[in-house]
Amino acid sequence: MTVPTKDEVSAYVGQAGKLAWEIPGLPEGLQLRPIGKVGIIGAGTMGGGIAMNFATAGYPVTIVETKQEALERGLGVVRKNYQRSADKGRFPQDEVEARMGRLTGTLDFSDLADCDLVIEAVFENMDIKKEIFANLDKTVKQGAILATNTSGLNIDEIAAATARPQDVIGLHFFSPANVMKLLEIVRADETADDVVATSMDVAKKINKIAALVGVCPGFVGNRILRQRQMQANKLLYAGVMPWDIDAAINQFGFRMGPYQMSDLAGLDIGWSKGATTANPIRDALCEMDRRGQKTGAGYYDYDAERNRQPSPVTEKVIREVTGAEPSTMTRDEIIETCIFPMINEAVKLLEENKAQRASDIDVIWLNGYGWPTDKGGPMFFGDMVGPKAVLERMEKLGAEDPAFSPAETLRKLAAEGGKFTELDLGGLKTAGTEKRKAG
Repeated sequence: MTVPTKDEVSAYVGQAGKLAWEIPGLPEGLQLRPIGKVGIIGAGTMGGGIAMNFATAGYPVTIVETKQEALERGLGVVRKNYQRSADKGRFPQDEVEARMGRLTGTLDFSDLADCDLVIEAVFENMDIKKEIFANLDKTVKQGAILATNTSGLNIDEIAAATARPQDVIGLHFFSPANVMKLLEIVRADETADDVVATSMDVAKKINKIAALVGVCPGFVGNRILRQRQMQANKLLYAGVMPWDIDAAINQFGFRMGPYQMSDLAGLDIGWSKGATTANPIRDALCEMDRRGQKTGAGYYDYDAERNRQPSPVTEKVIREVTGAEPSTMTRDEIIETCIFPMINEAVKLLEENKAQRASDIDVIWLNGYGWPTDKGGPMFFGDMVGPKAVLERMEKLGAEDPAFSPAETLRKLAAEGGKFTELDLGGLKTAGTEKRKAG
C-alpha cells in the first residue's frame, strides 16, 4: 500500500473541495434566482436544524407544522441549541434573540406562498412527500425553488407531483443539520440550470460544503454506505461478532463502526413490534427491548454512563440466528471486506454518471460520514491500495453475491493501470440536461 504524506493528502483534499463547487455545462452569465425568504416544512430534528442554518445566515424563515405542540417543541429545541452556543461563547448572548427573531412558526401552509425557497423535511414516505409537493405547487409563487430533504427517495417521482418539475431539487442535509457541513444537492431529470446554480450559491451562503449528485437510491453517500452495512451484516453470518467488525472499522479510522452507529441511532428505526424484516438479528434484539443506547442495550450492553461492552446476550442471539461457528477473520480482512465494496460502488456511481467527478465522492465521505482524513476518501484510498487489490477482493465477494460484482471500470483499471481519483467517465448527466441541449 502506498502511504501518502500529510501534505499530499491535504493538497488533494483542498483541491477536491474547490472542484466540488464547479458545475461544468452551466451557461455562462446564468442569472441566479433571488432568495430572500425561506420556508421549511417540518419542525422536527431535521427541519429545525435546517432552519437554524438559514436563520444564522440572516434569512427570514417560516416553519410550518401540522400541530401546535410539535411546532413549539421544535422552536424550543432551536432556542436551546442557540442558547447553548451563546453560553459557550460562540456568539454574543443578544444574538440568540436576533436569530430566533428571524424564525416564524405557523400551522398555516399558505404562509409559504411568498417564499423564494421551500425545503420539505418530513418523514421519509413517498406518498406524504408527493402530497406536500402537490400542495406546494398550488400554494407557492411561481419561480420559487421547491426542495426536498429526502435522503434517498426518487426526486423525479416527487417532482412529477407538480406542474413545475424544473423548479424541484434535492437538498440533502445531514443530521444534525445545524452542525454537519455536507449538503448533497441532487439534480433531478427536469431540474433547471438556474435552480442548480442558485442552490449551490445558497449552500455557500449558509456555510455548507456542497456536492452535486444525481438521482438514484441513496444518492452518492448513502448508496456507498449501504455497501459497508450489507457486508458487515454478511460477516455476522460468517461468525464475526459486531464488536470485532466495529474494532476493525475503528482501526481503519472511523470514529464509529456500523454497530456502534446502529446502537446510537436506535435499532428500531424502520421496525415495529412483531415485524419480520430482512435483518432477523436486529428483529430478535428489538423484540427483547434491546434497541440501542436509549434502552441500555442493543448490539452492546451499556452502563449508566452509556459506556459499551460486548454482550453475551447478543452473541447468543447471533449464534442462534446464524448457526455460524466463531470466526478467525483478521482485522485487515474485515476492513477489506467492508471498505473495498465502497470503492467498487463509487466506481459504479461514476459509470452511471451520478457524480460529477471522483473527487466529489471523496468530498461527500470526508464531510458527511467521517471518513478518516489521512485516507483522503474512498477514491483516494483506492489509489493507496491499488485497483488490483480492490479487484481481487471484489471478485471473491462477487462470487458469493452478484450484487458485489466488480465494476467494469475497476477491471479496466486493474488491467491497464490508472488512478481512481483520475477517472473521467463523463460526469453528471440527466435527461433534463440532454433535453436542454437538444432544445
